[in-house]
Amino acid sequence: VPAETSRVTTRPTQPAVVTNATADHLSSIFVHPSLLSIMVSHKEFETAGKKPGLQAWRIENMDLKPVPKALIGNFFTGDAYVLLYTTPAPSHYIHMWLGDECSQDESGAAAIFATQLDDFLGGGPVQFREVQNNESLTFQGYFKSGIKYQQGGVASGFHHVVTNDANVKRLLHIKGRRTIRATEVAFSWASFNQGDCFIVDLGKDIYQWCGSECNRFELVKASQVAIDIRDNERNGRATIQMVEEGAEPQALIDALGPKPSIPPGTPDDDKVDISNKKKASLYMISDASGSMKSTIVAESSPFKQAMLNLEECYILDNGVDQNLFVWKGRPKANTSERKAAMSAAQQFIKDKGYSNKTQIQVLPAGGETTLFKQFFSDWKDKDQTTGPTKAYAIGRIAKVEKVPFDASTLHTNHSMAAQHGMVDDGKGKVQIWRVEGGDKVAVDASSYGQFFGGDCYLILYSYKLGGREQHIIYTWSGLKCTQDELAASAFLTVKLDDSMGGAPVQVRVTQGQEPAHLMSLFQGKPMVVYMGGTSRKGGQAKSAATRLFHIRQSSSRATRAVEVKPLASSLNTNDVFVLKSPGGTFVWSGVGASEEEMAASKHIVATLGGSASNVSEDKEPDGFWLALGGKNEYQSSKSLQKTVKPPRLFGCSNKTGRLIVEEVPGDFQQTDLATDDVMLLDTWDQIFIWIGNEANDEEKTGAPKIAKDYVDSDPSGRKGLPIVSIKQGAEPPTFTGWFQAWDHKMWETDPLDKIRSQF
Repeated sequence: VPAETSRVTTRPTQPAVVTNATADHLSSIFVHPSLLSIMVSHKEFETAGKKPGLQAWRIENMDLKPVPKALIGNFFTGDAYVLLYTTPAPSHYIHMWLGDECSQDESGAAAIFATQLDDFLGGGPVQFREVQNNESLTFQGYFKSGIKYQQGGVASGFHHVVTNDANVKRLLHIKGRRTIRATEVAFSWASFNQGDCFIVDLGKDIYQWCGSECNRFELVKASQVAIDIRDNERNGRATIQMVEEGAEPQALIDALGPKPSIPPGTPDDDKVDISNKKKASLYMISDASGSMKSTIVAESSPFKQAMLNLEECYILDNGVDQNLFVWKGRPKANTSERKAAMSAAQQFIKDKGYSNKTQIQVLPAGGETTLFKQFFSDWKDKDQTTGPTKAYAIGRIAKVEKVPFDASTLHTNHSMAAQHGMVDDGKGKVQIWRVEGGDKVAVDASSYGQFFGGDCYLILYSYKLGGREQHIIYTWSGLKCTQDELAASAFLTVKLDDSMGGAPVQVRVTQGQEPAHLMSLFQGKPMVVYMGGTSRKGGQAKSAATRLFHIRQSSSRATRAVEVKPLASSLNTNDVFVLKSPGGTFVWSGVGASEEEMAASKHIVATLGGSASNVSEDKEPDGFWLALGGKNEYQSSKSLQKTVKPPRLFGCSNKTGRLIVEEVPGDFQQTDLATDDVMLLDTWDQIFIWIGNEANDEEKTGAPKIAKDYVDSDPSGRKGLPIVSIKQGAEPPTFTGWFQAWDHKMWETDPLDKIRSQF
């Protein structure tokens, strides 16, 4: 499943037909109702979804024709297509792709076939409407070697045929750093510019022309397109030659004519506005009155999952970012509403005056994509919950599997290390300083592990990995520290990093968002986080008479005790709490509490002083509730495990003249890390900033702000996540584990040399 999506569990596949009611409804939308009787009886889908992988059909004379497997990814701009991606689960994703020049009739036919295919597969697939040059990340992820647009279509007599034709003569313009798009342009020098790569396809000879302003990363991506043409369109019977601007061979001059002066490259027109990603509204759609109408449910995100009723259908409107989602209640929702979902979305786009490039996703209940779920602050999938207790690993098909923690394998099992956020077992060297008066002051080792909300701290951790010493600088900021201390902590972190040659990994941590590895540094003792106050001499305020500490064990078995408001609503059935009050000290254990959490409570009681009474959930004495201000509701769900969120990778680049952010589509790989960019990896619990060796100063200084803006603009309302800065060549296992088969020696060889070896 591509990175944009999460695993979808569908009902068993069962044959279905498009009913007359469906045909009647569709005939009211599209311009060729006379063709409906032909299309609804079509049997092309009998093999659809039987095997994992990608299938594609083209609309030809209002009928469906399969696209040869080797040519899936080649699209005629005058045509419409239906694609089906099937996972091993199996789950299904239906894509209706529309070329810029396809007719209204072909567009309508594609929509009808997509509806028929959805019915055939039991109504469970996720549906996408794709428009040329504005495809969804899910769609882009299928074609890592590039999407190719060819001029013409059925009406022009062009067909998908695997050929070894030596008389081919076409010019492809290669664009994109994350998603490669190869668009056929006029076969003339006038189509060229110095900023891009072009492929001159002459059948037996394929020339990759590289403009003088192209960078190495773009050259590598363009080479993937050339290799794909040779291997899939020519069955390997063609030669590839890389040509630099100014060194064109005579064969290229003969084909294109005398070479004129080539103009410079122009920046892309697309501008990524992060703020737009947060703006969304939620509507309920209904045909109860005889026509489809929408009613506002919530004006702006984040939304609550409870707003979605299984008996209804909804539109989530993120049109300002060219995204529209239709959520179909299942199986209780009105059948005609569910079948009219795509057409309702298209009408909604017209009514709102949105761009016709707006992407549409139609999602059945239980088949929600990550992009949809990000607009909800409390989204929980079936059988999944929230709270840091279990970890998962991303499999080869982005399948999510639970991975138990085993400290002895941390250095060899990078996937486990990444999922648990652990570079090692925390037994290295620890040094801690408190930020004070614009400088750092050493903290007494006897109080290591105790953090006050009114302070900022620098924690330097050193450990061995592969015979080399590695370093992590944790910059911890309390929620009640001053702005001056916050600024000083950032300055002191850079100063400490510079003094160590820029080698350490930097991790910015906000109170309450401590990563598992930081919690593990205090060997056998819980990390204690006080709500406020300071550890400075003479700066301590008198402690409150009643205090409550929440103790929870992480997935790596480290524990943390966080001071919370002394209220009954702060309790949680899965954890342990220590309550100190004038009436006595209590250790409260919830039904789901662990032995390690109970053991950690002894350290808290010892730190607070005195002795404590053990109290089990549902057996509390009156004095316990009295100290908390009275009995009240609290979190009592017995299944509080972490919701699985697939990681997402973004590139931060100013190669076009301004700093923009683009998401890497599909299952990302190590090769997607552009060494001349800064990359942002979102693993949901924390954000990584990866700095390529060739990134420029603007990208390096702008990326941290982008990371902060990215978190602040998150539609789900995430705040205060740890932000980890790492440099190319010094990646810890917590980062590399998110990439399958990470190769530490990959950048020792020029990627262009690897590509040339494949020519």
